[in-house]
Amino acid sequence: MTQLAVRPGTVSAVRASSLARTARTLASALLRALAVVLPVLVIATFAIFALGSLSGQDPASMVLGETARPEDIERMRAFFGLDQPLLVRYGDWLLSAVQGDLGFSWFTRIPVIDSIAARLPVSFGIALYALLIGTVVGAVLGITAALNNGGWVDRAVTALASFFSTIPGFVAAVALVVGFSVVFPIFPSGGYVPPEQGVGLWLRSITLPAIALSITPAAAVARQLRTGLVGTLQENYIVGATVRGFSRSRVVFVHALRNGSGPALAVLGTYVPWLIGEAVIVETVFALPGLGLLTTQAALQGDVPVVQGALFVSILLVVASSALVNVLLVTLRPSARRQQ
Repeated sequence: MTQLAVRPGTVSAVRASSLARTARTLASALLRALAVVLPVLVIATFAIFALGSLSGQDPASMVLGETARPEDIERMRAFFGLDQPLLVRYGDWLLSAVQGDLGFSWFTRIPVIDSIAARLPVSFGIALYALLIGTVVGAVLGITAALNNGGWVDRAVTALASFFSTIPGFVAAVALVVGFSVVFPIFPSGGYVPPEQGVGLWLRSITLPAIALSITPAAAVARQLRTGLVGTLQENYIVGATVRGFSRSRVVFVHALRNGSGPALAVLGTYVPWLIGEAVIVETVFALPGLGLLTTQAALQGDVPVVQGALFVSILLVVASSALVNVLLVTLRPSARRQQ
């Protein structure tokens, strides 16, 4: 019997070609995502800047007080650049913002970027922790329900996911405080401990807020993953893999999960702005010095630069997460790569 000879460089060439195709596909997906999110970034930032300009807040009057003369107020308005047209001020603000300069607070004169840099790690850590909990719990529930399609486990998971998706974040936060800080004093009811003072203490201080934020995303991921997997497990290539003798775990986690997780990943990406908005309430309940609390306090004071800077950073996080989700969808789904 004649054996086929394989040239030494053939395998390497095939691998290099495959990696090159994958890199081109990912680059194309990233460019497509940026083509969508960049106009959204411009429109959203212009909206928040215009709303700030139309809010009626006059920093010149705030700084100089009620006894200031009109000429002093005009001179101070020129100092803040408020004597320029709206589009000119927006262009200058956006150009400075992308370079990391978000201006100064009208009241404290502290750079806005410094205030955000001090608060962002708190909100970012809680949001990532909530996303991790929501993804893991939702994936376990969704896969379990899909593998027991039509059974009592499937119905129970679907009912629980529907119930928890209706619970507001502040209700979950209050319930968690009562349950795990008052009745069973396991976690602190409020406050924040930086990770520099101990990772264990830091995790204890953000666990309840993260759980409160993760309930709704976990329910959404469970429902979407269950629906996607039920349809994928009935595809011909899944049936063929089972007939060829592949193990059940390999069929589910290697073949079916890559194509069936698309809807769950897409809905998970939409919850990033939800987490940012809901963090305002949760950080208030747990007295956490995060970005949400900073935005709320600045809005109540009428500190427009701080509000605009915080919203700008929030929009950047949303845009970045949307682009990342699109790239992940192309990476995980072979059908999407073929379409690209």
